[in-house]
Amino acid sequence: MQKKGLFGSALALAILPLAMSSAWAADAPKLTAEEMEKGKLIYFERCAGCHGVLRKGATGKNLEPHWTKTAPDGTKLEGGTLKLGTERLEKIISYGTEGGMVNYDDILTKEEINLMARYIQNEPPIPPEFSLKDMKDSWKLLVPVKDRPTKQMNKVNLKNVFAITLRDAGKLALVDGDTHKIWKILDTGYAVHISRLSASGRYVYTVGRDGLTTIIDMYYEEPTTVATVRLGSDARSVDTSKFKGYEDKYLIGGTYWPPQYSIMDGETLEPMKIVSTRGNTVDGDYHPEPRVASIVASLTKPEWVVNVKETGMILLVDYSDISNLKTTTIESAKFLHDGGWDASGRYFMVAANASNKVAAVDTKTGKLAALVDTAKIPHPGRGANFVHPEFGPVWSTGHLGDAVVSLISTASDDPKFAKYKANNWKVVQELKMPGAGNLFVKTHPKSKNFWADAPMNPERELAEAVFVFDKADLKKEPIRLDVAKDSGLPESKAIRRAVQPEYNEAGDEVWISLWGGKTDQSAIVIYDDKTLKVKKVITDPAIVTPTGKFNVYNTMHDVY
Repeated sequence: MQKKGLFGSALALAILPLAMSSAWAADAPKLTAEEMEKGKLIYFERCAGCHGVLRKGATGKNLEPHWTKTAPDGTKLEGGTLKLGTERLEKIISYGTEGGMVNYDDILTKEEINLMARYIQNEPPIPPEFSLKDMKDSWKLLVPVKDRPTKQMNKVNLKNVFAITLRDAGKLALVDGDTHKIWKILDTGYAVHISRLSASGRYVYTVGRDGLTTIIDMYYEEPTTVATVRLGSDARSVDTSKFKGYEDKYLIGGTYWPPQYSIMDGETLEPMKIVSTRGNTVDGDYHPEPRVASIVASLTKPEWVVNVKETGMILLVDYSDISNLKTTTIESAKFLHDGGWDASGRYFMVAANASNKVAAVDTKTGKLAALVDTAKIPHPGRGANFVHPEFGPVWSTGHLGDAVVSLISTASDDPKFAKYKANNWKVVQELKMPGAGNLFVKTHPKSKNFWADAPMNPERELAEAVFVFDKADLKKEPIRLDVAKDSGLPESKAIRRAVQPEYNEAGDEVWISLWGGKTDQSAIVIYDDKTLKVKKVITDPAIVTPTGKFNVYNTMHDVY
C-alpha cells in the first residue's frame, strides 16, 4: 500500500473495533463512502489535534460513539443519561463551547456540520503505522550540504525574519522584520505547527500537521528548501540538538500518529531512529495513542525534553549515543501539551492542560520540580517570563477554559532573587481576562507590556482583539486592542481571530496574526509596543489563514 499525502484523503484507513461502543455502532447514522472520506479529512484538519485520532480526548472531550450517540436503551453513563445524537452535536459544532471549542458555523457549511455530527457517531478509523523504512522512502535530500552556500548570499537581517504559518494554504511566509515585506513564501505541507531555528540561525525547520518536515536554508539569495521528510500521518514538534559540541547534529520530531518520536540527521533529515511512546499512563492504565506534544532541546545537557500527552510522562532523551539511547522518564500529569523555559533556562514548564496543571522539570537534576495547579485548561504556547514587582521571576500561562492568566513563581539560582523562594512553584497572581479562550501570552525583556490573545473565545469582539497588561501595575485592567478593526479590512461573516502576539528582535514591535476564513482576506497587524498604535498592516493576497509566527532571534534564544 502506498502511504503518502494527508491522513484523511490519501491513506487507506481501517475501522478500529471497539467492543465498548459496539452496541451504539450498529445503530450509528449511515454514511456513504464519499461522506466517510470527507468526514475523515475534516476531522483530521479540524478536530484530531484536540480530540485525538482515536477520539479518546485530551484537550478536547472524548468523542467515541458511546459518548456521541444517544444510547438506544437509555443506558446511564457518567453525568446521567447520554443525550447527544445528531441534533445536539450540530449545535455544539456550530456554536462552540465555553470550555474552549470554537464555533464552526463560519468555518464549515451547514452540510459539513451535519456530516461531522453523523461522522463522529461512527467508529473512529485509524491510519496505518509508519516505520523507519517509510520515513526513509519519504526522505528527499534536495540540496546536499556540500552544494549549499558557504556564506550568506543576501543582505536580509536574518535575526529579525519572521516565519509565519499560512495554515490552510500549506505554506510558510518568511517576512523581513526590518522592512515588513514578504521575502519568500514556500510550500511546507498542511498547517505548519511550529518553526524552529538552527543554532546558527541559518536554517528554519518546520513541521506540519500532515507529518511533513522541511529544512529551509536562508543563506541563499532567496530562501530555499534543501531537504524534506515525512515523520508520520500527523505531527506537531521538532527541535535540533543544541548542547555544546552537538549543535544541529541531530533533529528530533514527534508525531501524534503514530505515537512515537524520530531522530534524523540535523542538516540532511536522513532518518536514523524511531522510538515508540505507547505505554502506561501515570495512573497505570495502558493507552494506545500517547501522542508526542512539545519537544525542546536542553542547553544544560545533551538532552531533549519530550512531552508525551496522554501518558503524562516527560522523557529526557540523551542523544550523546544514538545507538545506545538513554531515557529518563519523569511522571507528571496527563495530557501534556505545550510549554517553554523559565527565564533561567534550567526549568521547562509544560501544561498538562486537561488536568489543569503545569509541570516544572528541573533539567539539571533530571527530576520533577513541581506540579502546579492552575485554572481550567492552561495553554501557554511557550509562556512568558518577567520579573514581577512583588513576587520576583514568574512564568505565565493563559487558559482555554478560564478567563485568567496565571503567573507562577519560578526558582532561581541568582542570589538577588533568594527572598522570593517561599513563592516558588505557586500561582502568585491571576490576571483577569474579559473571557476564556486564550492561546498565547507574550512579553519581552525590553518591554513594559504583557500581551494576551483570546482567539478561541466564541464571542467575535473578544476573538478579534488582544489585551495588553502593564507589567508595572498588573492590577489595572488590560488595554483592549481591536485588531480586526485596526486592520482596516471590511467586516466579514467569518470571525477574524487575532492570534499569537510575537515581538520583533528589538522588542519594540508586536506582530499579530489576523486569522480569517479561507475565502476572506487575512492580515498581519504590527503594533508599536510603546504607543500601542498600528505601524503596518500586511494584507498581501498570499497571506492566507496566518497563525503561528516565530521571530528568528527570539526563537533561537527563547525570548518570550
